[in-house]
Amino acid sequence: MPVPTDPAVAERQLLRDGAYVALRDAIVAGTLAPGERLRDTELCAWLHLSRTPVRDALARLEAEGLIETAPQRFTRVRPLTPQDAQDSFPLLAAIHALAAQLAVPHLTSGDLTELRLANAAFVAAMDGGAAMATYAADDRFHQVFVVACENADVANALERMDARLQRLERLRSGALPGHRSAAQHEAIIARAEAGDAAGTAEATRENWLALGELVERTLTIADAEGALAR
Repeated sequence: MPVPTDPAVAERQLLRDGAYVALRDAIVAGTLAPGERLRDTELCAWLHLSRTPVRDALARLEAEGLIETAPQRFTRVRPLTPQDAQDSFPLLAAIHALAAQLAVPHLTSGDLTELRLANAAFVAAMDGGAAMATYAADDRFHQVFVVACENADVANALERMDARLQRLERLRSGALPGHRSAAQHEAIIARAEAGDAAGTAEATRENWLALGELVERTLTIADAEGALAR
């Protein structure tokens, strides 16, 4: 069939995507805080858009677990709970482990150098207490395997989870990984350099599960403190 030529369809798509990106970024950054009510009129005024692309964007955000709705009651930013870490990190661990296992046979000396540089940046940021730089360096480290594995489905699956991961990291930025995580990175590098794909995958899985446990503990403490404040 011929390519559709209706410019109105393309414009609606662009408006919906623009609304989605703006709302997603505001949720991830905490500008729209956990539990905050989302009202169509306010969002439309903020985004300078009509109700349709805003509602389409909200539906997509709900499907991704960033907002929640109760019909006739509310639409709000989904609060963070320990269950979010319990749900997200085992899946992240499994996907990143697969990426590592697939990537090892294709790693170059340049990739191994990049892993070492990323881990050095990770340690420096962590020692400096720079939370976002720490997580950015961690992302840089694991992205080496995602790129090298050359599997579009792996990359797409992680991209779909990226907003949830960033939200957990940014809103609980006090939960910095420790030197145990840096040592786990070193173990990952050593196994990858030795060509041990299965060992690299297992070390990667353990690294992500350890981060999940850290975030979960932080969320549990935050929940307890919130209950005491109430």
